[in-house]
Amino acid sequence: MWLCERDRPLNARRNTGGAARRVAAAALLGLLVAGCADGSGFRPMYAQVGSSPRLDEKMAAMQIAPIPSRVGQRIRNELIFNNTGGGLPAEPRYRLDISIRESLGATNVKATGEAMSSVYSLDASFTLIDMVSKKVLLRGTSHGRANFDRFQSIYSNVRAREDAENRAAKAISDDLKVRLAAFLSREQS
Repeated sequence: MWLCERDRPLNARRNTGGAARRVAAAALLGLLVAGCADGSGFRPMYAQVGSSPRLDEKMAAMQIAPIPSRVGQRIRNELIFNNTGGGLPAEPRYRLDISIRESLGATNVKATGEAMSSVYSLDASFTLIDMVSKKVLLRGTSHGRANFDRFQSIYSNVRAREDAENRAAKAISDDLKVRLAAFLSREQS
């Protein structure tokens, strides 16, 4: 006889909590599925609901206004490609206005004052406008940050900064795509 469960060898111990966990997991799964059954619960973002346009059609119908600077153009190009998949854009229904602000900060500074690396920061403010009603549908900000090392070679520094700018622009465009898709998937046309 074992006086205590902990004294019993591992292969002889009873698993009393496993059955309770399985029952609780099954009950939770049942509640989640029940919430989806009436149509008011979860649904795929790109699913078509009723007669409203699909999300990919709404995204393709988004006109992205030109953004000044090389980084702004990079963000715009990424968004256009993400929204259309490389195809032709649809007749514009929405307009997306974006303004950006760039900054550069030094990190890992030597005692001589020379920075060994830098952080490129990109902040974007955006406004989504319905072109029919001229109403602002969504407004917000997005942020992108990218580190890069500094070198003795000027060309290496320029190239490293451009790479950081491209990474920050990609982060902003990916963030905007997700946020706009989430908003437009809920919006009724």
